[in-house]
Amino acid sequence: MLPILQQTAEVLKKDFNLPEIHENFTEERLIEILSPIIKQMLDRDFERLLHICYRIDLGEQLLKKILHESAPDQMSFDLAKALIKRQIQKIEIRNRYRNE
Repeated sequence: MLPILQQTAEVLKKDFNLPEIHENFTEERLIEILSPIIKQMLDRDFERLLHICYRIDLGEQLLKKILHESAPDQMSFDLAKALIKRQIQKIEIRNRYRNE
């Protein structure tokens, strides 16, 4: 089984058309790759971004908090970090129930 961070990247790759990500990367690197894509979506494809956030089950409260309270130049970073964190949680839960 792939490491959780790599599983997360694979899931997010589909939603955000991420480039091929090679092994031995960090969460920080994934945020670095995802942030500019989210920034572009905030500017040009907000509906699609909202749809992805809903599908990943980011949580309406957290999404609103990021959209309303993050500084404009920090918003894409905060969203990337939150989406990755949520996806990691989902994979951990899935793996836990798969092993029981």
